[in-house]
Amino acid sequence: MPRKQRVALVTGANKGIGFEVARELARKGCRVFLGARNQDAGEAAAKKLQSEGDVTFLKIDISKIDNVRRAANEFAKESDRLDVLVNNAGILLDDDKDVLTVTPEIFETTMRTNALGALIVSQAFVPFLKKSDAPRIVNVSSSGGQLTDGADGWAPAYCISKTALNGVTVQLAAALPTFAINSVCPGWVRTDMGGANATRSLGEGAAGIVWLAAEAPQNETGKFWRDRKVIPW
Repeated sequence: MPRKQRVALVTGANKGIGFEVARELARKGCRVFLGARNQDAGEAAAKKLQSEGDVTFLKIDISKIDNVRRAANEFAKESDRLDVLVNNAGILLDDDKDVLTVTPEIFETTMRTNALGALIVSQAFVPFLKKSDAPRIVNVSSSGGQLTDGADGWAPAYCISKTALNGVTVQLAAALPTFAINSVCPGWVRTDMGGANATRSLGEGAAGIVWLAAEAPQNETGKFWRDRKVIPW
């Protein structure tokens, strides 16, 4: 009996790493829901990828609980099962430069999207993931969130939010022991966020995420990865 087509949701996928992850998962035969908060950008991105495979736009703003719940309801009209959730959406705000001067508003906005947003989306889509025979959640983090080597002062709100996201990962892994739930650092990637001087291409940045989403052993969970290797928290 043929295996069912895998179903994946990638948030923040209208551009950058998320777009590349959606592309690669579609090429692997997954049915991909391309999540984005901007309707026009999301629809245009999904249209670009339809030649690669089965890609559907899903409007979702991960920073807003009601919007996430609405997205889950819309998803339910298309599929009763989700196999892979890639929490990729994230922000790095221009004024996030100094921990001594970062405003509460910048800090709260960053935390709400980068850490709380991933938790909210995971909570909303866990009922669909529980219907999978091999459910996976991949949280796109950053080495900037590591506590092991200490901070260097760069983008403090962003880095703290990724530390918190790693905390979300281990808590979800503990709560859902049959799931494969991991954080991953894509490296410094040439995106709008990473800038033109970044050392990695989109393909290189997406590779580790796609591996965790589609190929890594199901029993690998509650870990932090880069280039298919576990790295310290």
